[in-house]
Amino acid sequence: MNEDRRPRAAAAVLFLGGALLAAVALFAGRPGLGQLGRWLALAGVSAYAWRRRSLTTWILVSMIVGAEIGHDWPAVGVNLRVLSQVFLRMIKTIIAPLIFGTLVVGIAGHSNLKQVGRMGVKALIYFEAVTTIALFIGLAAINVTRAGVGVQPPSVLPHADAQGQKQTLTDVILHVFPENVAKSVAEGQVLQIVVFSVLFAIALALLSEEKRRPMLEFASSLSETMFKFTNIVMYFAPIGVGAAIAYTVGHMGLGILYNLFKLLATLYLALIAFLLGVLLPIALLARVPLRRFVAAVAEPVSIAFATTSSEAALPLAMEKMEELGVPRQIVAFVMPTGYSFNLDGSTLYLSLASIFVAQAAGLHLGFGQQLVIVFTLMLTSKGVAGVPRATLVILLGTAASFGLPE
Repeated sequence: MNEDRRPRAAAAVLFLGGALLAAVALFAGRPGLGQLGRWLALAGVSAYAWRRRSLTTWILVSMIVGAEIGHDWPAVGVNLRVLSQVFLRMIKTIIAPLIFGTLVVGIAGHSNLKQVGRMGVKALIYFEAVTTIALFIGLAAINVTRAGVGVQPPSVLPHADAQGQKQTLTDVILHVFPENVAKSVAEGQVLQIVVFSVLFAIALALLSEEKRRPMLEFASSLSETMFKFTNIVMYFAPIGVGAAIAYTVGHMGLGILYNLFKLLATLYLALIAFLLGVLLPIALLARVPLRRFVAAVAEPVSIAFATTSSEAALPLAMEKMEELGVPRQIVAFVMPTGYSFNLDGSTLYLSLASIFVAQAAGLHLGFGQQLVIVFTLMLTSKGVAGVPRATLVILLGTAASFGLPE
């Protein structure tokens, strides 16, 4: 027992000593000494994480280390971007075969197409209801804080004009259906892959047992293989996540966290309100084991936060939900579909950011005008997933439609 406590004690001493040294250096105006103190503290935290042997802990520590690298050596942080790009590329290779395999087994393996239809209708109704609530919470939050009043909108994103082409309802509908499944896989169009996989599984379910069994066995082996593939890629997650944070801080600096503090504070407070006021009651009503659920989603959430990509967290999230006891056919259908239709955070941000832009420009929008914006976003926000910088595209399209500055 004593031998087991020694490494923990050493890690605690390193952390406390480094933190104390950094604090003293801050008051003494000695930046070099402060940097040394921070790294000593990080060494203590890293030693503790190594002893824990928990992927979630490693990811969280790598985020802190990445931020420190980006802050102390910006050029190094920027050059580390390649590691995060490698991680994201490996994640994206998992998505298409994993969705195909799990959906085919989940639908064709049970041959109950009516059950699949009922599940799809319930899921889509839930997605629409919850994302609509998210839009109204974003609208309420920005009207309470009025974070955009007195803010001069920064002249950033020079590529915005190229990305800001307005999406029509026709574009959104066509985006759902694949014209070439190989193209959909290559471009990572998750919703199109889901549509193809569902139709393929339905067709397979209509075949005789003799002809259906070989494809089902292949799909089952494929899905199991991709889950193992996910486990292998996740060993690289701490490096990829740390590199992503290092690049962000090195490229934009810590000042990016302060420039629009009121907007960020409003956004995160609105997200917390949505979590506690909407998702928590739903989880309690559905009798979700909260402690096990939080433990299951900790790793996918940290990956999505650090990489700013929900797509990066999808394979691991699907695996964790199966481990939690959710049936595979539900996981295979609901989670990829939710990735396209249930991006609550993005939809909340869209309503909040639209009114923020109006406030920053000094434009007064009445309650009726704001409602029209929300109802417009209810339709256009369904095109978010699978389109590069889609949130920006939809935001700029909405701004142009209502005469807001772009």
